[in-house]
Amino acid sequence: MAYEDKDIECVDCGQSFVHSADDQSRYAERGFAHEPKRCRPCREKRKTQGSRGDGGGGGGRPPRESHEVVCAECGATTTVPFMPTEGRPVYCRDCYRGRR
Repeated sequence: MAYEDKDIECVDCGQSFVHSADDQSRYAERGFAHEPKRCRPCREKRKTQGSRGDGGGGGGRPPRESHEVVCAECGATTTVPFMPTEGRPVYCRDCYRGRR
């Protein structure tokens, strides 16, 4: 298929940029179904800042929750990514692996 250069308006800065025939060909080879929405500088800025603007990426998700607990086997203090349920043992990474 023959591609032609296209002018596209960036959704972030509003500037017009060219989506070249070569780029369109590469998009097709990689199976991308949609044209780019952002110019190259805005794409680079978005990559480095992440969508939250803090440089962490993560697609705008809230920070991961973690809870400090005491390992039921060795007594070490550790953190887990879930809210522990009362009455159920929680293990540190090493003890958990040893129980498998």
